[in-house]
Amino acid sequence: MKFLRELLRKNFSTLLSMLLLVAVPLVGSSSLSFVLYRNQQLLENLTTGQSLLYFVLVGVAMAFSLVNTTAVVLITGFYLGWSGFPGMVVAYALAALVGYQIASTLDHGKMLAFLGHFPKVDAVMKELKTDSWQLIFLTRISPVTPFALMTFVLAIMRVRRGPFLFASVAGMLPRSLFFYWLGTKAQDVFALLKDPGTGTTGKILLLILVAASFFGLYHLFNQALKRALSKSAASSTTAP
Repeated sequence: MKFLRELLRKNFSTLLSMLLLVAVPLVGSSSLSFVLYRNQQLLENLTTGQSLLYFVLVGVAMAFSLVNTTAVVLITGFYLGWSGFPGMVVAYALAALVGYQIASTLDHGKMLAFLGHFPKVDAVMKELKTDSWQLIFLTRISPVTPFALMTFVLAIMRVRRGPFLFASVAGMLPRSLFFYWLGTKAQDVFALLKDPGTGTTGKILLLILVAASFFGLYHLFNQALKRALSKSAASSTTAP
């Protein structure tokens, strides 16, 4: 209980932000669906300038967790087709960078400083940072991990910006390609958002991605723990 009280007292703003990043997308995606329902021609026949504005807006919205990333991919695929996919990738990169900066600004290193009071946890976190590319990639490929929340978590871990950006985009591509393809094949955007209709092959693919993420992260954490314990034991042995 003392640990929890101290965690809440010293990291309340960080923890509150993480909670909001989970809850807000549900409201945002519902609002987006309502807007499209009232203005079904809104995203049809966009000019180049309008398309650029659209991708900037959805990038910022995803960064602030205002909309669900899967919903954005489905909608973009439905309205813009494959010509809009490069813009979707850029929007992802923008969302990752903006989210990273926001999280870093809000946290100010407080969470890592707090975890520094717990040597074993701190040691594992430091070991995980050495595998930051793999860590970021594995958190991104799973379709069940919230995009903005994971951005926040990775940012407060102080992973380097470059690997964070490239691994984030690379990790998002497998599931994004699949949902984007679904969007391009759909006949009704509202039916699509309600039920993407992934089919048996799609469900198997998503299950594979979830399993790869879970077991990959388990292996990564396990290896980081072993290295941390090994270094701790070596340090204790050499200590006078």
